[in-house]
Amino acid sequence: MSAVIFVPRDSTAIALGANEVALEIAAEAEKRGLPVRIVRNGSRGLFWLEPMVEVETAHGRVAYGPVAVEDVAGLFDAGLASGAAGHALSLGLTEEIPFLKHQERLTFARVGITDPVSLTDYLAHEGYAGLRRAITMTPEAVVKEVLDSGLRGRGGAAFPTGIKWKTVNSLPATQKYIVCNADEGDSGTFSDRMVMEDDPFMLIEGMTIAGLAAGATQGYIYVRCEYAHAIAALNEAIKSALQHGYLGANILGSSLAFMLEVREGAGTYVCGEETALLESLEGKRGIVRAKPPLPAIEGLFGKPTVINNVISLAAIPMILARGAAYYKNYGMGHSRGTLPFQLAGNILHGGLVETAFGMTLRTLLYDFGGGTENGRPIRAVQVGGPLGAYLPESQFDTPMDYESFMAISAGVGHGGIVVFDDTVDMAKQARYAMKFCAIESCGKCTPCRIGSTRGFEAIDKIIANENRPQQIKIVRDLCDLMVTSSLCALGSMTPLPVLSALNHFPEDFGGATSTQEAA
Repeated sequence: MSAVIFVPRDSTAIALGANEVALEIAAEAEKRGLPVRIVRNGSRGLFWLEPMVEVETAHGRVAYGPVAVEDVAGLFDAGLASGAAGHALSLGLTEEIPFLKHQERLTFARVGITDPVSLTDYLAHEGYAGLRRAITMTPEAVVKEVLDSGLRGRGGAAFPTGIKWKTVNSLPATQKYIVCNADEGDSGTFSDRMVMEDDPFMLIEGMTIAGLAAGATQGYIYVRCEYAHAIAALNEAIKSALQHGYLGANILGSSLAFMLEVREGAGTYVCGEETALLESLEGKRGIVRAKPPLPAIEGLFGKPTVINNVISLAAIPMILARGAAYYKNYGMGHSRGTLPFQLAGNILHGGLVETAFGMTLRTLLYDFGGGTENGRPIRAVQVGGPLGAYLPESQFDTPMDYESFMAISAGVGHGGIVVFDDTVDMAKQARYAMKFCAIESCGKCTPCRIGSTRGFEAIDKIIANENRPQQIKIVRDLCDLMVTSSLCALGSMTPLPVLSALNHFPEDFGGATSTQEAA
């Protein structure tokens, strides 16, 4: 009987040598006359251990990592094919690794377990159970299920997903659309990429259910152009779904129809904003639209459009398969379900942690992340991408949920967490936020376009100790203007990292933090 060995095809694992390791395992097995079947699975998200090789045993999968090409022969000598534990790279049973064992994986339940582009694997692990149930329900009942689950958009605004669906469902139109915002451009985030590369059928199923609920027959996945592996996996999975009746004119033999296409992004950060994304999908320059009208009313090509991000849509299949109450049982307050948090930056154990809302930032940083990679103290953590606030150690006990973060003038956002040690210069980080906005602004509104430019110029003067009190006042005034007057979140949220750096780390700005001190 062949030994089944799993080697990830996730792009992080590939970047660390997974393809070469897979080839070496095949060659070494052939040399030794050992029958081996290699499965290219997704990553478990333990990136410091990639490439992480797993072997199927009677007791469960056994893991080894990080495996390099030169380790393969020694692993076979130690009994890799049977999952033996006599090698230094042996990690024991995969499910017992603490980083993985203490997670609550709902959306990522299949990720790392299945071959991502195998429809057979997907079906064997509860795949399309949600769609099969949705087909037996009215669109309104599907919408109610999503509303009852408490699912909110897994992005910046955290808007209730079901309300968007309900709005589009209620509007009469000859054509409606479902658009997936997969333009994952935030620093330190990779959960969208992992879904698309490591479980693409889940996203396809979620979008199909959304189409049935909203009365939309066409969907588009807008993927950033840098995600070549994700685009390839999605296209392969879409082709398979079409061939087997899970997409197309008569889904699973019903009268319902839904078609789906992948579209590559234009390579600009602002296209992650939903209206700029729509402009780009229509073949125009990615510039933010004024609202109203909202995209749910007049979206793609002027038609009612549901726009959700990847993690929102990826949560849908489980909600429909197991019911709203099951999903809502996770989380706290108005933050229900789970969120895949992504640990990056100066962190010992970087990777993906899916857990219910309510875990503290400190637990994520230390119990999962293991502190900094270089052993120095953590000084600041940015949560929510380049527009997220910088949090000091005094706020690490904040529960990871939308309302708790709003209370400290921060946001959970997409769940990205970037860690900085005590050598970080927070004035330079504030400058980076303003400079980032100036570079990525679409240029349509003056507060964002000019405010960010004047902002990093003023911070340059603060760093150079040129009339610091006055320059700090200018930065604060610019932030107030950008928050209240910018057309979209790029301009209105850039002040979050700037003001948090000023307020929590005043020593890096010469000590003056308040408007009164700056006067």
